[in-house]
Amino acid sequence: MKKRNVFQIAVLIILTVLVSDLAVLAGKPKDKKKPDQQSILVLRGKVVDKETLAPLVFASISVKETNVATVTNIDGEFIIKVPETEVSKNLEISFIGYKNKVIPLIELKDDGFRNIITLEPAPIPLKEIIIKPVMPDDIINNLLSNISKNYPNIPNLMTAFYRETIRKNRNYISIGEALVEIFKAPYQNDLRFDATRIYKGRKNTEMAKSDTVLFKLQGGPVTALELDLIKNPEAIITPEAIKYYDYKLTGVVEIDGRSNYIVEFSQKGGITMPLFLGKLFIDTKSYALSAAEFGLNLSNQEEAASLFIKKKPLGMTVIPEATSYLVKYREQDGKWYFAYSRAEVRFKVNWKRKLFNTHYTTMSEIAVTDRTEEEVIKFAGREKLRYTDIFLDEVSAFADENFWGEYNVIEPDQSIEQAIRRLARKVKFSDRPPEQE
Repeated sequence: MKKRNVFQIAVLIILTVLVSDLAVLAGKPKDKKKPDQQSILVLRGKVVDKETLAPLVFASISVKETNVATVTNIDGEFIIKVPETEVSKNLEISFIGYKNKVIPLIELKDDGFRNIITLEPAPIPLKEIIIKPVMPDDIINNLLSNISKNYPNIPNLMTAFYRETIRKNRNYISIGEALVEIFKAPYQNDLRFDATRIYKGRKNTEMAKSDTVLFKLQGGPVTALELDLIKNPEAIITPEAIKYYDYKLTGVVEIDGRSNYIVEFSQKGGITMPLFLGKLFIDTKSYALSAAEFGLNLSNQEEAASLFIKKKPLGMTVIPEATSYLVKYREQDGKWYFAYSRAEVRFKVNWKRKLFNTHYTTMSEIAVTDRTEEEVIKFAGREKLRYTDIFLDEVSAFADENFWGEYNVIEPDQSIEQAIRRLARKVKFSDRPPEQE
């Protein structure tokens, strides 16, 4: 297997020494033509388990008969903005292992009120396994042989919301967000690649003078798209890769009203190179990959660290402690489209100059909020983000609460929302003109 592919999908991170005060890095968002103004219905909600009232994290939220969609945050909350011309349609909510729920938009209370939506657990449909026993290797082979049938063979233009955060211990020191456009290349064409450009973005960073190191996520939205395992299968589900894994069928679960095999995988014994372990959710009828949850095997810490860290100071040890990756697809008219991905990595940093260890947690997520197959044109080279780009260097500092306007975003969870408010206040204060003597 190629180490480069594992390196890309894991999440590219640079650890650099600060050589100057990086309180706020200035950048300019791309100036694009704004969409026509129209009346927008703003709906907020929280999706919970009907019995326990526990929040359902990363549940899919979509407007039926449209391409408008979003996901819930780690508090189970969401915000979705719908043109008032679409108010006659229905909102559909789905979550792994639960029955879908469809609610007319007109029955939901609008902006300023959080609708509580409960989902019922779906019964586990075992008949697919009981009636016809299936070997996990056969399921994986069927997944591979049906990719050309299940995934689009024409390009799509997607609108998506991207967010990345960095925490030092428990405190957020960096938050970046952007609306991005994605050129999603056909899945059957190896010579055409996905591309991403920023429509508008914003960020806040807070570095104390005592801080001497800074984590930066390399690639931003470009790297987030690497988690599309169907487009970039090299690390887990190519014919070559599956030789390195053991697969186990552990059950069947309902996703979006459809039965899915749960196939767990882990790297074979005797392989020292860090590979992945986790779960694949594969539709029992089409054999499409509908979701995947996985992480990197960190038992070989030294080798794992080399996958993440591109540059670090002498005398510093960086140990990855936990990784978590999630990718989801949305089925429409018999085709499956990339819908959401999330990557979270926790590091322990030990530096000889300091007495105590410091923990950093990086998170990046991207949610497709709209898409079209009409008039899709590849982006010009100068517009595209590259793997080597640092997302935070590409966008400006923010304090405007109405920055996103009518665009759909991922609702910030409570901790992120509080951090945004705190950092925004600092930006407003730093923007004040000096007092005249």
